[in-house]
Amino acid sequence: MTLFLGIDGGGTGCRAAVADTQGHVLGQGMAGPANIATDVEGAAANILAATTAALAQAGTGTFTDLHAVLGLAGANVSASAARLQALLPFATTRIATDAMISAKGALQDHDGIVAAMGTGSVFAVQRQGVVRQYGGRGFVLGDEGSGAVLGRALLAEALRAADGFTEMTPLLRDVLDEMGGMEAVISFSFRARPAEFAGLAPRIVAGADAAAERIFGAAAQQVADILTHLHGNSPLPVVFLGGLGPHYAARLADRWQIRPPLGTGLDGALWLARQGGK
Repeated sequence: MTLFLGIDGGGTGCRAAVADTQGHVLGQGMAGPANIATDVEGAAANILAATTAALAQAGTGTFTDLHAVLGLAGANVSASAARLQALLPFATTRIATDAMISAKGALQDHDGIVAAMGTGSVFAVQRQGVVRQYGGRGFVLGDEGSGAVLGRALLAEALRAADGFTEMTPLLRDVLDEMGGMEAVISFSFRARPAEFAGLAPRIVAGADAAAERIFGAAAQQVADILTHLHGNSPLPVVFLGGLGPHYAARLADRWQIRPPLGTGLDGALWLARQGGK
């Protein structure tokens, strides 16, 4: 039996879909985070859990029937990708970046730019069927405009306000009080994963506070600068993805032609799997 598996895994969760040779989706499943830059073994466990759920819904097939393409956060770290591959029992496995599957799903065969704005962030440009990834270098060194970076900025701004370096707004006061004060915020920052920082992002994009507006305005400008560079001399339509995508699309709608995605990253992973991972 030949079946195809698509995986879309990021810092917040992992989605799996199993399809037949005609491209009909037979089953889907979900599990926890699958960022292989931060936790290879945890990502493997969640990939297998999501796949198990998808196979159960499909009612047919086993791991060894699956020809898989996995689009994962952190897949641009080759050592992590190699470690993960050794843990997976599928018939064939190709590990791709989440940017690759997002671009293929969102654009299909059309030229364009994809800005995936979730817990992390990554950008991709497709021209004449060739996809090139930009960014996506993780919370410490990149992930511009991402939920994790926004959340970190909110906590940093709260500490600055507590020191009197900037205005203490209602949102900043609420964050300090809810977390238990400055020391608790600092302790949280030492142990928190990107997804935990990203949990604060909805309070920023809500825009009902001066500090939130400053933080999101600065992030939107940084994203705009990146997109300006990616356009170069050949303007392309832009597709925003991820939980924060609609907020950036609304903020930047007057700058470029913004289009809705034609499909999801999971669609892109399945498409690549059926193409033999090309």
